[in-house]
Amino acid sequence: MTWPAARALAASAACPSKPSAVPLGEALGCRLAVPLRALVAVPGADVSAMDGYAVAGAGPWRVVGRVLAGGAPYAGELRAGEAVEVATGAPVPAGAEAVMPYEHADLSRSGVIGGPVVPGKHIRRRGEDISEGAVVLAAGTVVTPVTLGLAAALGHDVLEVRPRPGVAVLVTGDEVVDAGLPAPGRVRDAIGPFLPGLVEWAGGRVTGTVRLPDGPAPLRAALAGAPGGWAEPGAGTPGGGSQGGESPGGPDVVVVCGASSKGPADHLRAVLAELGADVLVDGVAVRPGHPQLLARLADGRLVVGLPGNPFAALAAAMTLLVPILRELTCSPAPAQTSALSGEVRPHPRDTRLVPVRRSGRGAVPVGHDRPGSLWGAALADALAVVPPGWSGEQVELIELP
Repeated sequence: MTWPAARALAASAACPSKPSAVPLGEALGCRLAVPLRALVAVPGADVSAMDGYAVAGAGPWRVVGRVLAGGAPYAGELRAGEAVEVATGAPVPAGAEAVMPYEHADLSRSGVIGGPVVPGKHIRRRGEDISEGAVVLAAGTVVTPVTLGLAAALGHDVLEVRPRPGVAVLVTGDEVVDAGLPAPGRVRDAIGPFLPGLVEWAGGRVTGTVRLPDGPAPLRAALAGAPGGWAEPGAGTPGGGSQGGESPGGPDVVVVCGASSKGPADHLRAVLAELGADVLVDGVAVRPGHPQLLARLADGRLVVGLPGNPFAALAAAMTLLVPILRELTCSPAPAQTSALSGEVRPHPRDTRLVPVRRSGRGAVPVGHDRPGSLWGAALADALAVVPPGWSGEQVELIELP
């Protein structure tokens, strides 16, 4: 399958989850499913912006009361020549025309003050910052820590969000080790460490990582097993379990690292056939990463098969996994194009994904882009999509996490 067709098919295979109302503490990192509106005005009343005296009319003014922040408001209406002592944030009395800060006030022993005032100065009127009912953030906005503070200030206890899709990761291979220096014939796992950050960046969350030996039986058991039991202690998210704002009922997507090619230790296709899965993508005309795979299990979960070479796995994840997660969270990536500044050799039949850095003269290839090495991708801020037979025209850029 061509690379553009595979990426489009991956996006179309994902069914966005229904919005869910979650407490503020569980909404971090999700996307708003509906616009965020102000349930209250900010400020909610006419309040003082300074510690001082709310005054009416021309001075001097007789002090007739005192109001603290959070205290009961002044019961009456200020008349000309009257003042009420107010704290910052306290409601100013009806009839107040300005607030005179303490440092500008000249208070006599008889409780009369004088000093300069500017009409309207140091009074924040109700709704001056945000009017009640105003839309402050659009649907699709990522809920950040500051968003949570804003929502709380506007009266919200829960937010309507798109749950974050859960992703379970299966790392296969007898030769793959996850700590220390690999012995001869072994390799360190470089795919498992980058997947949680990539998934998080694309809007999902890794719910757990399971390491499997080679062979069809462990892979079959993992894919057919209970989704909620996959998380290893300490793997993926802290504790290996789910967190607030995730899709309920286990992972939406299973990522299999390795076993997607057609060698003697690559059992993914045979296992998927035994499980009655519908294979949607079986290989993509892209370099690196052509032995990638996308399938749907009978229960609806999507399975993304990544090659075992790290850069090839990253390229495949950007082709299949990221479009799925963006579709599930209704957050399409912005389209970017650029000229290429530097020598790039196109493939005659396949799309090439080339690590580049943006510059004033266009995207510059950084090199070090062999399938087994993440060096070039670590130097890059995007992948340039170089189509077959490319002859110098502008190319699409895919942002890297």
